[in-house]
Amino acid sequence: MAPHTTLTLVVAIDGPSGSGKSSVARRVAAARGLAYLDTGAMYRAVTFAVLDRGVDPTDSAAVAQVSADLVLESGTEPDSPWVHVDGTDVGTKIRGQAVTSAVSAVSAVPEVRQRMAAMQRSIVQSAVGEGRGIVVEGRDIGTVVLPEADVKIFLVADASVRANRRARQDAERDGSPSISSVEVRSELERRDQADQSRDVSPLRPAQDAVVVDATSLTLVQVVARVLELADAAAVLELQ
Repeated sequence: MAPHTTLTLVVAIDGPSGSGKSSVARRVAAARGLAYLDTGAMYRAVTFAVLDRGVDPTDSAAVAQVSADLVLESGTEPDSPWVHVDGTDVGTKIRGQAVTSAVSAVSAVPEVRQRMAAMQRSIVQSAVGEGRGIVVEGRDIGTVVLPEADVKIFLVADASVRANRRARQDAERDGSPSISSVEVRSELERRDQADQSRDVSPLRPAQDAVVVDATSLTLVQVVARVLELADAAAVLELQ
């Protein structure tokens, strides 16, 4: 199927940290001329703002106030995604270890999730209104943010595979290994537990989501599977 035939298709890709959501979502969006939204980056941006202001990430009231006050903007081009906080590009800063360690606590604050979900829906509505469609990746997209998404994917992978992938990505970004895969796995499992057990929008697959296990699949194979599902949904949209 050629690009731009997916019309206003909305694809939701959820899953735990390190499962490959970002890489898959960006490639799927680029392949079909869709917009792309990394909702995890939005929560990381709020977390960066919390830390930058010297606020305790476990102080829910203070975190909620930071979230309410900041101006957050997110780009939607799959080839060049960006996120700004109060007009400043924080795309690199939000990937640091300090943000990674605090993002689960910040993202569990109900007021933060409510504001981010409203922003995410607005971005999706804009993309659909432009007749472009969008791929949105996160942890509660198919269950809470966009329960009516045309395609819902829940991407999983074995913890060791996810840890090795994340450690490799971190090393490539930082120029040298800064944390071992064992440490990364411990951090991923901690985040998994926090995300799955939070009271608001816990990490779980939507009832009608297609679970894709990427443990033994290459990135190309996972992208091909998601494109297959997206194209099938696009055919239904055209009918």
